[in-house]
Amino acid sequence: MMDKNAKIYVAGHRGMVGSAIVRVLESKGYTNIVKRTSKELDLRRQDAVEEFFAAEKPEYVFLASAKVGGIIANSRHPADFMYDNMILEMNAIHSAWLCGCKKLMFLGSSCIYPRMAPQPMKEDCLLTSALEQTNEAYALSKISGLKYCEYLNRQYGTDYISVMPTNLYGPNDNYHPEHSHVLPALIRRFHEAKASGAKSVECWGTGKPLREFLYVDDLADACVFLMNNYSADQLSNETVNLGTGKELTIKELTELVAKVIGYTGEITWDTSKPDGTPRKLLDVHKLEGLGWHYKTELEEGIALAYKDFLESPMRAER
Repeated sequence: MMDKNAKIYVAGHRGMVGSAIVRVLESKGYTNIVKRTSKELDLRRQDAVEEFFAAEKPEYVFLASAKVGGIIANSRHPADFMYDNMILEMNAIHSAWLCGCKKLMFLGSSCIYPRMAPQPMKEDCLLTSALEQTNEAYALSKISGLKYCEYLNRQYGTDYISVMPTNLYGPNDNYHPEHSHVLPALIRRFHEAKASGAKSVECWGTGKPLREFLYVDDLADACVFLMNNYSADQLSNETVNLGTGKELTIKELTELVAKVIGYTGEITWDTSKPDGTPRKLLDVHKLEGLGWHYKTELEEGIALAYKDFLESPMRAER
């Protein structure tokens, strides 16, 4: 268990995931949380990262910093997604090891699993077949971070664990028209359609792919729970899937977002655009077996996310 006064570094504290982890930590009484903006500490610079860890010596690290984006961004900038993510996570994990960090949590993504993995996807299906091409570069970088943690545990006896969240949404999300993920993109699109009185909204693909969504504050609660209740075993898989175990089609998701926002026009589909992975449902038996279960149902979470969007309009420009 983390002591309430332990020094805890949350990398990426301004992002959706990092800010949620900070909120949960503070709500549980943790008082010594270390934060650095990307301007204060560029995790891509090895010398700066090593100096930071040597000076601060955090006991616990939540590595939530990452370059993220949707299908468009991943397709157009694969080299950037691979380089930025791989270099920042390697710098942070290696520097944590150098300074004797007690425990580190690496946050990956469900996209690390094969495109045609058996569903729901168990932790041990990693690297069993080909990845989804539209986000392969990002997935490869995350697999590298996960494996580096695993190898440190095996070689040096560290306690570095990795969590693989499903699709996330909630406060402090990115609503940029090109760089956002599907749910925040839909929130912005239907909001703008409602505001302009548009008679229809066009969405990408067929609407048939199945997706799972987890409210980000639930994700953060699970991360803190696991940091306190789960440790790496050098003889087994240190990875834990984080999700709800529930899924719906993209078509059903668009209809739900439209309902929450109050848009009543027509929804059309551009089937010339890619669908991405057909299905991405995480097997969460391991997580639930450890004693954690999600709290926020999707319609309630979308309403909370939309409220946050309305209260923070500048987020749409990021």
